[in-house]
Amino acid sequence: MTQPRNVVVGVAGGIAAYKACHLIRDFKEGGDDVRVVPTHNALNFVGAATFEALSGNPVDSGVFTRVDEVQHVRVGQEADLIVVAPATADVMARIAAGRADDLLTSTILVATCPIVLAPAMHTEMWLNPATQANVKTLRDRGITVLEPAHGRLTGADSGPGRMLEPAQIAELSRTVAQTGPFGRALEGQRVLISAGGTQENIDPVRFIGNHSSGRQGFALAEIAAQKGAQVTLVAGDTDELYTPPGAEVVRVSSTRELETAMNERAAAADIIIMAAAVADFRPQAASDSKLKKGSDSDALSRIDLVENPDVLRGLVDKREAGQTAARIVGFAAETDNVLDNGRAKLKRKGADMLMVNSVAGGAVFGQPRNSGWLLGADGSEVEIPDGPKQVVAARMWDVIERGNK
Repeated sequence: MTQPRNVVVGVAGGIAAYKACHLIRDFKEGGDDVRVVPTHNALNFVGAATFEALSGNPVDSGVFTRVDEVQHVRVGQEADLIVVAPATADVMARIAAGRADDLLTSTILVATCPIVLAPAMHTEMWLNPATQANVKTLRDRGITVLEPAHGRLTGADSGPGRMLEPAQIAELSRTVAQTGPFGRALEGQRVLISAGGTQENIDPVRFIGNHSSGRQGFALAEIAAQKGAQVTLVAGDTDELYTPPGAEVVRVSSTRELETAMNERAAAADIIIMAAAVADFRPQAASDSKLKKGSDSDALSRIDLVENPDVLRGLVDKREAGQTAARIVGFAAETDNVLDNGRAKLKRKGADMLMVNSVAGGAVFGQPRNSGWLLGADGSEVEIPDGPKQVVAARMWDVIERGNK
């Protein structure tokens, strides 16, 4: 577990300011000490009393309160993490210009800790060249500016510029605090990722499946999107998870459906990650109607299985046939002899890298944390230490990026 942090939650004057209340609670429930620093305009949307009640700390927006504490310097000096949500076009412009005309911009100008900005504005404002230039400036300085969600905005408008959900912002911010700014190393890269388990129908009610939640695949897609990649996510059976910003999500059920979706998109991909937990076998024939325990007892007591296609090996075969030039990363879930079995699978599949982990004792599948080793076809072996799956995803991408150069 990470140690509690001094987290500053900055709140700018946008309609999404109400979501900051959920973000504050998320950090507090995680054990962090939270200081809320709103802009003057933010207090038109949510009052100081609400922020004080949720954070347990005093709330100020100007530099002329608590002058004896020199708080326009102290708050930034003591911060371990600063998260601004919502970050409006105006506040990002002021931060980019180095302004220090309120407590929030003064705090950021002083701070040396990780800083995360979660934009929220209308699509036209987000895409405006002035805003995009400010975003680039901020990112070049090591500040993480998150990609906003695509969705409903104020009124009837819809498009990119919607603030990410508070839980997403909190998780991404914690990841930045542990692994550093995301950077834009995947800018312009086309990334194809599979996630979740597959289901092989026995009848309309029953199926053969596994315990995969899809969390690791979605985390890899989320980090890739934040690093600038164009992401396509082929998702089987998963928990209810947030869609990575700007990603195309293709829903599938069976292994053969997943194989078709991956093969159709492989040619356009620069990097392919097979994180899905695919079923190795399927019933030879699925019943169109529900099998009854009495009349169909033979059919239920004995299910003839046939082998499913090897999707990962098939993608490697496509590359060898010149049908894709993508780098290919696979996954291996093992219960014993983890590294030996992982090495053997990497050689057998022909992938460039393989993330191998131990799922013994109920680990990994359906759990919020992961760990393992990222093995390379060149003989390399990088240990990925235990951590939240999004942190694991960020560390995996660091290794994949190095191998992609």
